[in-house]
Amino acid sequence: MKKTVAYAVKTASIGGMLIVLSACEMLPDWLGEAQAPPLPGERISILALEQSLEPDEGLSDLTVRLPGPYVNENWPQSGGTASHAMHHLTLADDLNEVWRVSIGQGSDDENRVTTAPVIADGRVFAMDSESRVRAFSQEDGKKLWAVNLTPRGEEDGVVGGGVSAEYGRVFASTSYGEVYSLDPESGGMYWKQDIGAPIRSAPTIAEGHVFVVTYDSRVFALDVLTGEVEWSYEGGMEITGLLGAASPAVSSGTVVVPFSSGELYALRADNGEQAWSDQLQARRRYSSLSSISDIVGFPVIDRGMVFAASYSGRMVGIDLRSGNRKWVQEISTTQTPWVVGDFIYVVTTDGELVCLSRSNGLIRWVRPLGKFEDPEEKSGLIVWAGPILASDRLILVSNYGIAVSVSPYDGKILGKVELSDNASIAPVVAGGMLFVLTDDAQLVAYR
Repeated sequence: MKKTVAYAVKTASIGGMLIVLSACEMLPDWLGEAQAPPLPGERISILALEQSLEPDEGLSDLTVRLPGPYVNENWPQSGGTASHAMHHLTLADDLNEVWRVSIGQGSDDENRVTTAPVIADGRVFAMDSESRVRAFSQEDGKKLWAVNLTPRGEEDGVVGGGVSAEYGRVFASTSYGEVYSLDPESGGMYWKQDIGAPIRSAPTIAEGHVFVVTYDSRVFALDVLTGEVEWSYEGGMEITGLLGAASPAVSSGTVVVPFSSGELYALRADNGEQAWSDQLQARRRYSSLSSISDIVGFPVIDRGMVFAASYSGRMVGIDLRSGNRKWVQEISTTQTPWVVGDFIYVVTTDGELVCLSRSNGLIRWVRPLGKFEDPEEKSGLIVWAGPILASDRLILVSNYGIAVSVSPYDGKILGKVELSDNASIAPVVAGGMLFVLTDDAQLVAYR
């Protein structure tokens, strides 16, 4: 199984520097040839100098209780909804593959599939790495239509953008700086708007607006019916960031926008005025990569609170109305936290799945999932995508083609499944079906 890029570092001068990954710590180790004896002396790993996560002793007697699962018929936006809070979904205990289709071109050394599919009204919409949007039947995977959004004269390829489906339309953003409103039945175009700068992530649709974030750290609000730009706001610019990006979260008239600088802004949805801002930068020693402040996991708005985390190692719980921090935790992640009931689940860049208290950020349990192919040599980096919570199990996939399910109550590993290919995008659930998009652009549906 070919190993592909999990995430990459981009700079203004050299573009995308790809980090190539291989193998999996959970698979058998290879036996290497004998090597010369090591030099004498104690060896201390640089990574070991970073603070490790441990459960809080004060929560040792706390029983994890969650609200019951519900059936969500749709998954219309990246992150599920505009707020990115999906809670506890329904999925059968025993899943079987019911169909698989190719959504087009997959990830390679130059282009990336960066966004999950969305599901609305019995249709699945997905964008491949060449800016082509395709629609499929949710029931049997039959292709309904396809549209190429690469501008004339441009080379095929995309690192950024994505699709959403709301208000009876499909909205697509591209790395060419264009936003489209499409007919979900035919793919016909209602309108197109040229923003003038590459768009980082899938659009968020709410409050009668289409919200998109560009690579030069600006957020635009477009009228959902006409595509006209209603307002824009400029955040802090960071030269170095990670491949991929977070879409804004919207709830109660407030847009929470993450930028590659590690800044988090809360803006009024109707006019773009700033309500508050925060900085999730947490520069750590010993690693140049850990100084990258980018927020790649989506912020989540849930019951008056905002939860967000940066790659540099700062996760926060913030009051949506006032912007006051309720708690901060030293957690580095590129994934979206999953909020449900009184708990939050997040997978770290160290390959640890963590359960935190929603109210104070304290850690209830930590489950190592595996970070390296060879833990002693610290080689072969594993990157986990997810989690999602469905019928009392947390589901994650990895860039090594391994899917794992974990108990949300105590962190126990419930099962592992080998996928047909690597998967760098978290799965989605809609209508009691699980959808996994692999790096080679295979969309697999389970029921």
